[in-house]
Amino acid sequence: MEYIYAALLLHNAGKDVTEDAVKAVLEAAGTDVDDARAKALIAALEDVDIEEAMSTAAVAAAPAAAPAAAPAEATEEAAEAEEEEEEDESEESGMAGLGALFG
Repeated sequence: MEYIYAALLLHNAGKDVTEDAVKAVLEAAGTDVDDARAKALIAALEDVDIEEAMSTAAVAAAPAAAPAAAPAEATEEAAEAEEEEEEDESEESGMAGLGALFG
């Protein structure tokens, strides 16, 4: 994961994401660098538009968070709907009672 973080840090800083740059970031952070992993990361990122990948990931992550909030919202909406139905029923029964007076 730290290899990806290094690449994102370099990208965010406007630097070229190269094998040497990733190694330098990791070494500066005090991490033992595996040359093969750094090389594999750079090869995997070769045809990737990092900016596009980040925006796609952000869009994909947003709906994943929404369902967790949905049950609470649904419960609140259901409670509000029940209250409205009870109010409507009270008004209707009250109107029916008034109609009986004039019937």
